[in-house]
Amino acid sequence: MIVVTGATGNVGRTLVRTLAAAGHAVTAVSRHIQDADVPAGVRAVAADLGTPAGLDAALQGAKALFLLVAGDDPTGVLATAKAAGVTRVVLVSSQGVGTRPGGAYAHVAGFEQAVAASGLDYTILRSGGLDSNAFAWVEPIRAQRLAPAPFAEVGLPFVDPDDVAAVAAAVLTEDGHASATYVLTGPAPTTPRERAAAIAEAIGAPVTFVEMTREEAQAQMAQFVPPEVLEGTLAILGEPTAEEQTVSPDVERILGRPAAPFSAWATRNAPAFR
Repeated sequence: MIVVTGATGNVGRTLVRTLAAAGHAVTAVSRHIQDADVPAGVRAVAADLGTPAGLDAALQGAKALFLLVAGDDPTGVLATAKAAGVTRVVLVSSQGVGTRPGGAYAHVAGFEQAVAASGLDYTILRSGGLDSNAFAWVEPIRAQRLAPAPFAEVGLPFVDPDDVAAVAAAVLTEDGHASATYVLTGPAPTTPRERAAAIAEAIGAPVTFVEMTREEAQAQMAQFVPPEVLEGTLAILGEPTAEEQTVSPDVERILGRPAAPFSAWATRNAPAFR
């Protein structure tokens, strides 16, 4: 049995489908998950990572755990998992832990440290920015064919969440990944302006890119990004380090194929923007 937390998210939803299609027994966990949210044969359990004691039912019979950075008690979650018989944990983390230690990523780093000290076989997936961040454009593109964002010409190798899910499925079910940390990026840096153009091509309609100031972006993002993460996120988007703009080979190394380009994500998700 493999337990997938965050099972209704951009990565978790695909991971659940991938594991189930490969014949693995899967328990999908999210705070408000229902049976209708998962494929047939997958067990859905509503639970909150912020309340480790409530995970007992979800972890029953599990041998592997896909873990999000959520809540404030990774040690409690990991202890509960270990007591239930889990032997392998895969944590989806952030590239910023490696490129910007401390500061905004101290909380995420704490999860990595807890996983490494858990006594379980573990793998850490440090994801770059996700292609699915472009879903923030759904409303303005559908309503006005506008794509507002700051830092128009700053390129970053955003990664397809389906590739993150595919890597997670591999390391959850294959040997040879214990104590490894992988950095997951797309195959090439793309700028916000280029991503807007890719969506326009995917939907077959013009999309006008509108460059926001840093202050405008900060005010908008503050509505849904925690304050401790906001400045770090803006720094990566606007003043990335050379490492943050570098394509990692880890997706291709693990999957045996190149990482998917943003254009593929845009084509797959075009209906959301029409």
